[in-house]
Amino acid sequence: MTEILYSPWRMEYINSQKEDGCIFCLVHPEKEDEKHLILYRSEYSFVIMNMYPYNNGHLMVIPKRHISSLLSLNEDERNDLFALVQKTTGIIEEYYHPDGINIGMNIGKAAGAGIDEHIHVHLVPRWSGDVNFMTSIGEVRVIPEKFENAYQRLKEQFDKLHD
Repeated sequence: MTEILYSPWRMEYINSQKEDGCIFCLVHPEKEDEKHLILYRSEYSFVIMNMYPYNNGHLMVIPKRHISSLLSLNEDERNDLFALVQKTTGIIEEYYHPDGINIGMNIGKAAGAGIDEHIHVHLVPRWSGDVNFMTSIGEVRVIPEKFENAYQRLKEQFDKLHD
């Protein structure tokens, strides 16, 4: 049986007014991390909560440099990005205890990238049965954790990476 990640609530994002410029470049300068839901910064990358999540704990790891191609990452950026993906996976597993995690990149509009001008890695915790009646029939997504609470609790986990 093929599992479908159904997300009609994302139309709000798709139809929203976009700011001029790359949203990831606009939010990542070292200020107002909580406002922009940035959880952690490494030398070349950062972790941010997805404002339009597919599930609780949907995070993204994004290179700081504005690039649209995975092939454009230099070796240091690539190593940093994927080391941070690995650390973020550990935090998601420890904090959310999911049954699995989808980790992926959509490179280009044709591949489904909502923001195709700046590559980013999605990490989406998954639980058995997380696509249920509410999402598939009712077209309603239940995200039981407030962004503010999730941010504070996840930030505590990412702050431990600095220790």
